[in-house]
Amino acid sequence: MSTLIAIQEGPFSVDTLQAEVKKTSKGIGALVSFTGTGRDLSKGVDIKGLDFEHYPGMAEKKLMDIRKRALLNFDIIEMAIIHRVGHIDIGEDIVLIVAASAHRNDAFMACEWAITELKRTTPIWKSETTATGDVWVTDTP
Repeated sequence: MSTLIAIQEGPFSVDTLQAEVKKTSKGIGALVSFTGTGRDLSKGVDIKGLDFEHYPGMAEKKLMDIRKRALLNFDIIEMAIIHRVGHIDIGEDIVLIVAASAHRNDAFMACEWAITELKRTTPIWKSETTATGDVWVTDTP
């Protein structure tokens, strides 16, 4: 599998993934990154931690598809996507998308589209730990 697409337990490095994307072309003039992090409040409820599960094989395939579609539909040079699974503490990084293009607007548009599409189509599920127990999140903002 490509080093530009990954589902993993444990932290990732924003700097490392950005460097990996930058190595793909000397024509890159803009690098836009989105990093999703675990927050401590959801719908007015205090969150103590998060747990993510995924459909192995299928989730990676969806991320690869999102990358391919972004490369086809936006004027970008490269895109990378990493999503963590397992337990994630509040404040820790969950997902990283890096879009590279010659000009910034194309990278911004592709990055925003990719996170929306990831949340809409990728079989990754989130459980929030609250004071009253665990709650599976069924909608995406």
